[in-house]
Amino acid sequence: AGGCSLVEITLRTEAALDAIAALANHETIIVGAGTVLTPAQVIAARAAGAHFLVAPGLNEETLTHARISALPMIPGIATATELQIAWNLGARVVKFFPAASLGGPAAIRALSSILPEVRFVPTGGIRESDLPDYLAVPATLACGGTWLAAPDLLSTQNFAEITRRTQAAR
Repeated sequence: AGGCSLVEITLRTEAALDAIAALANHETIIVGAGTVLTPAQVIAARAAGAHFLVAPGLNEETLTHARISALPMIPGIATATELQIAWNLGARVVKFFPAASLGGPAAIRALSSILPEVRFVPTGGIRESDLPDYLAVPATLACGGTWLAAPDLLSTQNFAEITRRTQAAR
């Protein structure tokens, strides 16, 4: 309802795969699986209908399995070394996690100077008020944020606030 067409559902609850399956064939939403840590989770996410995968870190075996499964995967990085490894493995989009505690937009500017063709999806500690600073960095492709559908909003079914936050972020 808020206009977000790309949704990452993290594999951190028992309901995650069912939620992905419920959205997999939605007309206006592209759903992916987040916190993908293992090849087994790649298989489970694909079976549930995920269209893409996101990982908090960089695991070559999991990234390779995603490629074999024909699923785009955004591996996570936190350092220049991890960025270079991800690039060597063919990744051109990386998750920068946990972005806020690793230096935020300034860190993305510094890392992107190493490999300017790589785009970043920062997550972790980002607030709605931080979006303009992150999106002002040309290397930022998108931002992730749990503030959109925070656990307290979900548990109280405050969908009006989730919609408002989503519209504001867009």
